[in-house]
Amino acid sequence: MKSRFTSLVTVKKNSMQKSERLLQNANKNLQNAKASFNESLAELQNIPSVSSGMISEFLANRSLLDSQRAIIEHNKEWCQYTEKEVLKAKQQLKYDMIEYEKFKYLELQELEKILKLKKIQEAKDLDEVALMTHMKKNKKEKQ
Repeated sequence: MKSRFTSLVTVKKNSMQKSERLLQNANKNLQNAKASFNESLAELQNIPSVSSGMISEFLANRSLLDSQRAIIEHNKEWCQYTEKEVLKAKQQLKYDMIEYEKFKYLELQELEKILKLKKIQEAKDLDEVALMTHMKKNKKEKQ
């Protein structure tokens, strides 16, 4: 049975499902960002430190360390960005779920009202049929 809210409920449900997919993607991006961050930290540990040699080796090692620190900083910022995206996606999903539930409730109320009116009409119809049958019986008995 359909009510005036049925199409709105469908739209809100689709919106909620879209938000769920966005949240899943945001969580996946966050996991990837964390993995990259941890990988870059591990790479920093793998860079050998030079304790003796020519100045060019020290400078090359220093450049390598600076480069790895820049990568770590980039990955850290990426993690922060994806955490914000996850938070935003959660908030949107929460909003969409509330909207869906609101219209689902309104649809349910509308359907209950329609069913109640139908039941009242059916009861009236049955009473009318019973009254007509009773009147026919009375006419036959009088004849």
